[in-house]
Amino acid sequence: MGIFEKIRQGLKKTRDSISGQIAQMVNSFTKIDEELFEELEELLVMGDVGMDTAEFITGELRRVIKEKGITDPALIMDELQGIVRELLSGDCALHIGTKPSVILVIGVNGVGKTTAIGKLSALLKAQGKSVILGAADTFRAAAIEQLEVWAQRAEVPMIKQGEGSDPAAVVFDTIAAAKARGCDVIICDTAGRLHNKKNLMDELSKISRIIDRELPGCDRENLLVLDAATGQNAVNQAREFMGAAGITGIVLTKLDGTPRGGVVLPIKRELGLPVKFVGVGEQIDDLQPFDPGAFAAGLFNMEEPAQAAPDVKEGPLQEDTAAKQKPFQASAPEPLQVPEVEPAPENESPEEKHARFRRFAEGLMARLDENESVRDILPELKVWLDDRELDRDDQRLARNLMLTAGKREQ
Repeated sequence: MGIFEKIRQGLKKTRDSISGQIAQMVNSFTKIDEELFEELEELLVMGDVGMDTAEFITGELRRVIKEKGITDPALIMDELQGIVRELLSGDCALHIGTKPSVILVIGVNGVGKTTAIGKLSALLKAQGKSVILGAADTFRAAAIEQLEVWAQRAEVPMIKQGEGSDPAAVVFDTIAAAKARGCDVIICDTAGRLHNKKNLMDELSKISRIIDRELPGCDRENLLVLDAATGQNAVNQAREFMGAAGITGIVLTKLDGTPRGGVVLPIKRELGLPVKFVGVGEQIDDLQPFDPGAFAAGLFNMEEPAQAAPDVKEGPLQEDTAAKQKPFQASAPEPLQVPEVEPAPENESPEEKHARFRRFAEGLMARLDENESVRDILPELKVWLDDRELDRDDQRLARNLMLTAGKREQ
């Protein structure tokens, strides 16, 4: 499976959540007006894009539409894809040109840091680089053992000491081993404890001094691992770590298991941090170099970009171009396969339909408030979502309910 296809499949839940809902909204408009922009901004915020970035995207869309004289709402999706691609563009390469180069990996418990290190090791090894790991997260229970398992899976050596030992000493030993073995890349697992920022800064400063002394002038990357499923909390984590650890890039994990992949946009727009890798599956080869064009195309289900961004500065990735995707078709997310809905009453007046929808919406919201499953009534919600006879307010409520209920039932 090619890189684009992996990213496209990994973005399915996010695509359904963001572009699927936007497409549904756009299809309900016959002209481009201020109400369309307001609803677009609302859907972007609900898709974990964040208020600032949502305002930026809608502002850029206004500008593009005015410059091009666009009047047909059906053309908006193409322009949005271009805006997202441009927003994410920039240097996403992993700069590891010296021998050896050092990658420090940071992240709080539970974000998939150890897994990301193992997959990154396998990726670099597949590119012909010799990799060595340093188990410098010596305080988290079982961290060393977990990293050792991934080192074995990736078939790369690992340097370790006992639990509770000095992380800087582990880094020193790893550098010495890398020099002796002629390794290309050193990857060190380091701790990430937001509640002890001073200790974290002191620990990383000590590690940095060791690296500067033992490998002066070497290329270095400080990668922060974030869980895409945490949405805006991931942005807040990145903001905290930026001041403590000198982050050079983001590894965004678990992208395939969440509809909240829109968090990539505020990470780049608001923090200026490049996303360098994304996790799109559970297999060892499912950590992919981040490609802005492939991400934007996968988010909107468009064709594969003509060229992919490089994963390291030595050269571009070679990707499988056999799997081409069909151009974007504006459509809502596929409904869950559950029993069909009974048809609406015959000769129903608009007022009666409005009242019937509001009764349905109130019942759905009550179940959501009680944290009850709403899977059984999603088909009826989908019917309401497709009903063009609802007034604008009811259509907006139906879209918001689908977005909320869809996330609940993921």
